[in-house]
Amino acid sequence: MLFILRKQKPETLFMSIKPYSFTVKVKKEHIDVLNHVNNVQYLNWVQDAALKHWATLTTEKIDANYFWVVARHEIDYISSALLNEELTVKTWIGLSKGKISERFVNIYRGEDLIVKVKTIWCLMSKKTFRSSIIPEEVYAILE
Repeated sequence: MLFILRKQKPETLFMSIKPYSFTVKVKKEHIDVLNHVNNVQYLNWVQDAALKHWATLTTEKIDANYFWVVARHEIDYISSALLNEELTVKTWIGLSKGKISERFVNIYRGEDLIVKVKTIWCLMSKKTFRSSIIPEEVYAILE
């Protein structure tokens, strides 16, 4: 149950369920000294997932006025990925409200979940380079 204690208009709260996914093959440059995918590489795939998914949703007008920056990553490493394995990277947008939006990324080896990530993104204005309340035009493309 949500209680609004202020008299002003409540912030828009929105959750998207449109997933986006792609596959990657683990290459030699992804491998660390422990012979599995380096933790930083998972973050690269998380970034790729966000950029690729956003590119399917956004418009030129929105891109001309706004950009997203990472405020926080939470990563759970469940299992290791190894050289030449094929992985599926799946992402979707969670709750969006105020200036922030959460994005989830799961990385699978076959049916097995090996990494799960929750990232908090903050919307920024290209005009002021300051954080910006998510406008209705952005909420509209997330529906």
